[in-house]
Amino acid sequence: MSFRLLLLPLFALLAACNSGSQTYEQQGYVFGTLVEVTIYGEDEARAKAGITAVMQEFQRLHDKLHAWRPSELSELNVAIAQGKSKAVSPELAAMLQDAARVSAQSDGLFDPAIGGLIQAWGFQADDFKAVLPDGKKIAALVKANPQMSDLAFTPALPSAGLSHGNGDVVVGSRNRAVKIDLGGYAKGYALDRAADILKQQGIRNALINIGGNVLALGQHGSRAWRIGIQHPRKPGPLATLELHDGEAIGTSGDYQRFFELGGKRYCHLIDPRTGYPVQGVQAVTILTHGAKAGLLSDESSKPLFISGVQGWLAAAQKMHLDEALLVDDQGAVHLTAAMQKRLKFADESTVRKIEP
Repeated sequence: MSFRLLLLPLFALLAACNSGSQTYEQQGYVFGTLVEVTIYGEDEARAKAGITAVMQEFQRLHDKLHAWRPSELSELNVAIAQGKSKAVSPELAAMLQDAARVSAQSDGLFDPAIGGLIQAWGFQADDFKAVLPDGKKIAALVKANPQMSDLAFTPALPSAGLSHGNGDVVVGSRNRAVKIDLGGYAKGYALDRAADILKQQGIRNALINIGGNVLALGQHGSRAWRIGIQHPRKPGPLATLELHDGEAIGTSGDYQRFFELGGKRYCHLIDPRTGYPVQGVQAVTILTHGAKAGLLSDESSKPLFISGVQGWLAAAQKMHLDEALLVDDQGAVHLTAAMQKRLKFADESTVRKIEP
């Protein structure tokens, strides 16, 4: 798997340590990707405690939200497929309700309910093969039209035997084709949880990276955190930028989970309207700010990617994303004027099409 962003602070780490500055960084592997937490300006004990707490939270969420291994989410999917309802934790219920809200805002282009399509294409697996799915199966799944709006939420009643009395919520669906995959949501949610944990421990300056979705707290010494946006077809960054306190950046790309067959690339980003992986786009990157910036960086990039070259800008405007870019299948970069102001391109000859 390729990772979406290149973290430039890692290159500055040795120099910072040599100069006596306090920078602590730890890597792990969770959510099927590389995660990194970098803390600046804290004593070693506080930094290590903060990173440990964050990594434990990442593992908790990974275990809770796994789409195809035993988890709270996969148990819900089994119940829905059987036409049953199931009590879930208040946390998972809130995630699903929020994901449904974003799905409606994106006119269904962000649709975690299409786990059946993702599975049919072979992407619900640690390793996947270059095999096309049965076209009839894809057509049937598209016709079934699973959507997040198919979910129904009701308070669990202990007397009904569905709840343990801890505020659980009963979730069901009138559409058995709904199979929830929160792969486009969980990393962003985890970023915001990590930021909350670090703030609670008094840590003010940190950079959190989950497979290329990156959230900044404070700054790196006397300057902002510096990161690079991974080039979708070449080693190294497409462009670099400074990430300020409370900002997050996220990328959806066809170079992360994909296979090639007959000279054609098939990626894990599937258009729910057709049931097929999106073509014509290499990557989309968005910059987000404020409350839930991490979550926005993850969930909001998908509708732009699926909308393609012709529709990405309208999708960005509808979702109130001022700073965004799209790399088309020819390598040209389409970007908003606000995003252009934030970037320094590694290759100044990169073809750019700036939108008003």
